[in-house]
Order: sequence, then C-alpha cells, then structure tokens
Amino acid sequence: MAEYNHREIEKKWQKYWEDHQTYKVEIDKSKPKFYVLDMFPYPSGAGLHVGHPLGYIASDIYSRFKRLKGFNVLHPMGFDSFGLPAEQYAIQTGQHPAITTEKNINTYIAQLKNIGFSYDWSREVRTSEPDYYKWTQWIFCQIFNSWYNKDTDQAEPISTLYDAFSKGGSAAVNATTEDDLPEFSAEEWNSYSEEKKYEVSLDYRLTYLADSVVNFCPALGMVLSNDEVKDGVSERGGYPVIQKKMSQWMMRITAYADRLIRGLDEIDWSESLKEQQRNWIGKSVGASVKFKVENSDKQIEVFTTRVDTIYGVSYLVLAPEHEWVAELTTPEQKAAVDKYIEDTQKRSELDRVSDVKTVSGAFTGSYCINPVNGERVPLWIADYVLAGYGTGAVMGVPSGDQRDWNFATHFNLPIVPILDTQKDLDKQADATKEGKYINSGMINGLEYKEATQKLISWLEENKIGKGKVNFRLRDAVFARQRYWGEPVPVYFKKNEEGRDIPYLVSDKDLPLILPEIDKYQPTETGEPPLGRAANWTYTPEGESTAYPLEMSTMPGWAGSSWYWFRYMDPKNKEAFASKEALDYWKDIDLYLGGTEHATGHLLYSRFWNKVLKDLGYVQEEEFAKKLINQGMIQGRSSFVYRVKNTAVPTFVSFGLKDQYEVTPLHVDVNIVDGDVLDVEKFKATRNDIGDNPEFILENGKYICGSEVEKMSKSKFNVVNPDTLVEKFGADTLRLYEMFLGPLTESKPWDTKGIEGTSRFLRKLWRLYFDPNFRVEEVEPTKENLKTLHKTIKKVQEDIENFSFNTSVSTFMIAVNEFTEQKCKSKSVLRDFLIVISPYAPHIAEELWEALGEKTSITLASYPQWNAEFLKEDAFEYPIQVNGKVRLNLSFSAEASKEEIEKAVLENEQVIRWMEGKPLKKIIVVPKRIVNVVI
Repeated sequence: MAEYNHREIEKKWQKYWEDHQTYKVEIDKSKPKFYVLDMFPYPSGAGLHVGHPLGYIASDIYSRFKRLKGFNVLHPMGFDSFGLPAEQYAIQTGQHPAITTEKNINTYIAQLKNIGFSYDWSREVRTSEPDYYKWTQWIFCQIFNSWYNKDTDQAEPISTLYDAFSKGGSAAVNATTEDDLPEFSAEEWNSYSEEKKYEVSLDYRLTYLADSVVNFCPALGMVLSNDEVKDGVSERGGYPVIQKKMSQWMMRITAYADRLIRGLDEIDWSESLKEQQRNWIGKSVGASVKFKVENSDKQIEVFTTRVDTIYGVSYLVLAPEHEWVAELTTPEQKAAVDKYIEDTQKRSELDRVSDVKTVSGAFTGSYCINPVNGERVPLWIADYVLAGYGTGAVMGVPSGDQRDWNFATHFNLPIVPILDTQKDLDKQADATKEGKYINSGMINGLEYKEATQKLISWLEENKIGKGKVNFRLRDAVFARQRYWGEPVPVYFKKNEEGRDIPYLVSDKDLPLILPEIDKYQPTETGEPPLGRAANWTYTPEGESTAYPLEMSTMPGWAGSSWYWFRYMDPKNKEAFASKEALDYWKDIDLYLGGTEHATGHLLYSRFWNKVLKDLGYVQEEEFAKKLINQGMIQGRSSFVYRVKNTAVPTFVSFGLKDQYEVTPLHVDVNIVDGDVLDVEKFKATRNDIGDNPEFILENGKYICGSEVEKMSKSKFNVVNPDTLVEKFGADTLRLYEMFLGPLTESKPWDTKGIEGTSRFLRKLWRLYFDPNFRVEEVEPTKENLKTLHKTIKKVQEDIENFSFNTSVSTFMIAVNEFTEQKCKSKSVLRDFLIVISPYAPHIAEELWEALGEKTSITLASYPQWNAEFLKEDAFEYPIQVNGKVRLNLSFSAEASKEEIEKAVLENEQVIRWMEGKPLKKIIVVPKRIVNVVI
C-alpha cells in the first residue's frame, strides 16, 4: 500500500481485533494483573461528542502500554443503563425504556469501536439486564442482613446480633443505629417470639425503612437525588421540586464514616477529590445536649462542637420538617409556622444551607429549658436547619456564631457575651476560644479546654448529654418512586398491630424481574409506577398468601456501586464473581472518570466495597488504588448576530455588529469553517430564524463570533467524533485529543487544530512508504539509535506520569529527526512502531504488518531504552572572556574540567582575546559554558 488510507486501514484492523478476539483476557497467573477501568457511562440518546472519549483514550493508551510491558490487562466496558432520561422518554412516548436504552447502547458501542478502543467486549455488562441486577438485588439482601458492630469496627451477619442479644440483651450490643432505642434484657429477648425478634432487629440493620426528607417532584411523581435537582427544579423537564417527608429505604453509610475518612490515606486519588469527600463526611467532635420542652415530656437533643458556649444560648431552632413542629406550635403561631413550612418546601437543601445572607424563621410559641442554668429559651424553626442532619435541631449562640448573630439581631433576641475576650458584639459575632468564661455559671473563670471537659462530665453525670462524634454525612436514601430501576427484593406482611413489616425475597427467587406496565407514570392514587403492575406480589415458599412487593425501585447509584466486580466474571450464574476471579483481579489499579462523582458514586462504591469485605466476599478495603479525574473538553461556540427590530430577519457579521443593536444566537459549529459561516446551510437547517433572512457581510463573508463554554447540544457546539473519524481517522482523533493539553485540565476544542495531527500521521507513513516500501535490513546509525532511545525513555516516563500530551510532541520530534536522518533501519523503525502503537494502534498495526510481522503488534514487548545510546560524544562549549562569548570549542563529553581548562588557555584565539593580561580565574560549568576572567 503506497498511500495512507485511514478508512481502509482502520476498518481492516478493527475487524481483525474483533475476529481474533485480540483484547479478550482470561485469568493468567503467570503474568501480573493490571485492571484499568473507565467510569460507567450512561448511554444517552445524543451519543458521544468529542469531549467524552478523552478519558477513554487515556485509559486505552495506558492499557495497551501495560500489555506491551507484560501485564495481563483487564480493560472492560459496559453501561449504567437504568436511569431517568430513558424513563422520561418512555413517559412522553409510551415506548418501553428498554427499547430506547438498547438503541442508545448500540450507538455507543459503534462509536467506541470506531475509535479503536482495546475493550474486552466479551465482558460487557448492563445494569438493566436481569442477569446483572440479580446480583445488585443479592448484595442489597446481604446488606439488609447485616449490622455494624462498633466493637469490631465492621459489619457482621445479623445472626451475631441475635447471639449477642440472647446473652446480654441490648446492653451487650454496641451498634451503629438510632439513639434511644428501647432497652431489654437477655431474658426479655429470649422470651420474644421470632416475629418480635425480627422486628426489633430491623432498627439495627444496615438497610432499613425510615421517614426521610427527600426531593419530591410532584409533576414527575418521584423522588430525585440532589444531583437531579438544579435551582429548585428538576434537571429533566424543569419541574418544581419540594422537600417532602416520605418513608424510604435507607442505607446506613454513616456506620462507615470513620473508615471512609481513614481509607482516603491509603489510596492514590487527587488531594482535591479526597478533600471533597472529607468535607462531605464532615467529622465533628463535640457533645449532645438535651433541652427539656416546657410543659411537655419531650426533650430536644442538639449536637454542638462548642458545648462551652451553652450559657450563651438565647434560642433553639428546629428544622421545618422536624416531626415535633406541629405538636410544639401554639395555636397563635400556627398560621405563621404553616406558611413558613410551605415556603421552605420550595427550596432545595443545598439552597437552604448555602444561603447565608437571607435571614428567615418562625417562632413556634414554645420554650425549652437550658439544662445548665434553667433559663427559658424560645423555640423557633428556620430553613438553615435540616431534619436529616444531626438531630434536626441546633442551639443558637449569637455571641459566638455569625449566622446565629444575624438571626438574633433580625428577630431581636438576646446576645449574651460568654468570654472576657469577645469584642464588638454589637457589630458582629466573635467566635474566639481565647480568654476566660463569664456569665457562664460553673465554668466562670475557666479556659476553653478545661471548661469543655467540665461541662461534658457534668452532662454525662446528670444524664442530659454526653461527649459525641458527629458526622455531616447522612444515611443514603435507597429508593426512587419510578419505574426504570432495579426492583427492591422486599415484600410486606402485616404484624399483629397491622403495621407493614418488610421481608426479603428468597435468594433462589432472584432476580425479581421488573414487570411490564401500561404507563410509566405514578398511579392515579399516587403510588409509584410499579403500582400499575398486575399481581405485583410474592408468595414465599411453603405459604399460600401473595404478599405485596415494594413499589419503589433502587436509585441510580445501585448498579454502579459494585460493577467492577462483575467485569471480573460477567457470565457467572452462581455468584456475582467467582472466588478465583476476585482473588486474581482484586481491585482496580487505574480508574478514570469525572470529578462530578466525588460525593456520589465514589462514596457509595467505597461503602459497598467495605461491606462486601467485612462479610468476607472480597479482599480489598478500597476498590480503586489510583483514580485520575480527566479534565473537560470545552466547546468553542459560534455566534451569529441578529439585528433587533427589523421587518426581515437580518444578521450582521461579527466585525460590523457594534454598529447595530443585536441579539447573539448560537449557531451549529459544524457549518462554521474558521469562523466563516456557511450561510446556505444555516438557512436550510434553522427553522427558528424566519423566512428569507438577509445577511450583512464582511468582504463577501459572514464572520461568526466565538466563545469557549461547556459543550452541549443546546449551545450548538457539539462535535461528533464519527464525523472526525470519517474525515481524519481514529488515530488522528486519539492523538489530537491527547495533544490538546494535560489530561487533568480543561481545554477548549478547536477542530482546525486536528489537521496538523493528520499531517503528522501522513509524515509517519512516509517513513515506511515513500511512495514504495523503503525500510531495509541495515545497521542503524548513532543518530538513529539516539532518536529512538530518547523517544522510548521519554514516552515511557510520560505514560507512567499520565503526561500524554508531551508524548505526542515527542513523536512529532522523532519523526522529524528520522526523516532528516533518512532512517531506513528496520530494527529502529520496528521499535518505534511499538512505542507509538498505544496512541495510534491502527496505523501501527498496518505498518507492523508491512515490516513482515505475522502477529498483532499488541503481542510485542515494549522496548527497553539504553543509556549508552543517549550519551553525547562531544559538547560544544561557548567560551567567554570576561563574560562575553568570543568563540566556541568542542570537547569530548567525557573531558574533565582540568582538560578543558588546559585546552582553553592554550587556544590561540583565547590568548589573543586575553591581550596579555594575567588570568584571575577560569570557570568551567560542565556541558554549559567556560568563562575566562582576566
């Protein structure tokens, strides 16, 4: 083949890889394993744009490199295929989400194969396939059947809880659970019926039912995650979202809060991402205190990191959703409280806690008693307190906290100084811990540390408080009131009091298959869509009664919280993965994905992994040793400028727009070439601009404006990789995306730049064909070997440091040097192909075959660089006399300082420039410069 034809070459080798299953991998204990994984993509209808493959290309380069280095590489791909977008489309069209999802996945697979990724497609998994979600349901059951033992610091089977109760009652158990659960003795436990024991255990399990405040979207009829809510409306559809208390399945991730923090020290993730997780978990050391409600048997518990400020409390605040608000609100305050609660429901939790400027609240009319001094404290509600965080109540100390000061000032509440060093309390709060306490009863005259210890001891002695570690992290809501998700394998029986008690579907009856329904919306009575299913019931073995099944489905993060294990053994019907596969592959060695998953997917995945380890199913405490967050490829948007108030739609070119009053409109970047708009295509493709538009041109052309912003369909700046692959080739796209800049940084896309990368590949081709095959069995020159080995060294270092952009520069330099050297050496050009093959695998395979190789280049060994070939034979020194360069002299690279000094001082030109003046000193900087000082 004399000419480089990327279309023929790339299709040829993609077919070869598929036919020969080149990337299929099995357990091979003779090789070290290496597991490279891209974060699970959701197959959207839009398919891939050029921003999506950035991380995939990087992981593919690394995977190919590790294979060449002798590793057995697992590099799979699959799809997180449950999700809201497909369901919304189903609601709008009536088409089953599975059909939409299948179509989208096929588009993704075609695009991914088109770019030449080295995925083992035999291991593809999809979270919406019953063979997959059977094991998601099974893991749910294992978590449900576990409790967290604080004494052993791990999850244990529920049978060990029963055993502890039978021997020592509730006092024998140190579990992560709700506070103030009923106490019972071993005798009482042993007297309980099996049904009673089971119901008691429900309060201790890692999965449980509880009332929780959620993001509820009435228009969609479902609960949304925080990620699915933007500015108080649903991300999909823009419908209002309110805060609503509902009975939800929860997972007790809080049991793992400390381990989740500690584990961050053991993994190679970016510090910024680890800090996000630490902040999200939010460990705080402080004390819990109980404030008795006046004229009531209720006590409101608050957690505070500054128990030393308790004498400065001038009010208490409950979350508007707190279960006691209605009961503790007096008739006189009911209207104001109800109105405030209604307004709060319209705000997201994020808005509520992040808005520090707006001061709002409502007085309940009730009072609490400060336990340390007996003073009456008014009880308010305010939206900056969340029911799901801590106890849903906080104490207001205006002198020491600025938000409390703002609240007290706004509502004319007392501001009590508590330290003799606090200043300017009429202007702002002072959070100092320095000085001695005043107006503070038993701690007057003490300093911070001593005062804190004394108060905690007093609270514990009087059983009205205790020292406590608290976390911002809340238990995870594990339910969605929607259709397209994993069914929760739970059915309900009525107990003697008529309450619904949850029971697990038997393992042998998994998967619990998602049923067919007539519509994908909630029922007319407000039940989730599964309420539409006929006979959505379960009859346990040995019984004749059909019990109702759970109608919520699992959240979007369920299937993605363990998927890396399924890739290890995707066809296993007896387990989520075999022990042999788990023992061999263990964990992910390199994980690539976006930073947006820092506090969602990554946190939940770490949680599930730790539970599975505690229960003995997996070995590793952390699921991913190294994580890299790739940056974003931003779009380069183009704009046309519509002149306002014209009878005929008129558009003015960028350079003339300041002469008119205009409105900028996004325009499809695919019909813009170097800022020049294809006017005819614009008119043909836009039906929103009116009929027969006119264009005011510059030199016969319409010039567009431009701006760098997020790549999205709404901005018309999406570039389809299929178009670029067709025009320039997959290898060109791969190299260009890496060449744009450092992997972890965001960078703008500019299609014009890809042409330079395309020219480079044609130049690479000409090293081998010019126009006929020109490689020969000839000895390489020193220059050939030097270029080759510095390239091997640099590219290996770049890949190991994930500096892929500088590798591309190195390839360009190498090709230029080989071209200048007229290099024809087969041994040199053979090794060079191996080095470039992870980046440009198609052209590398084709040229490899042209060299006479009979097997795929993927089976080659990465060449070793040799330091001997990088040594300089000579170095040309600039020779200065009194700081001015007068000549250059060449010396052996091995020459000593003494040899250089002697030769310089004996040189006739140097002697002439010294003009007979005596030498003061001579400075030799090895391989830099020589300075003769006279």
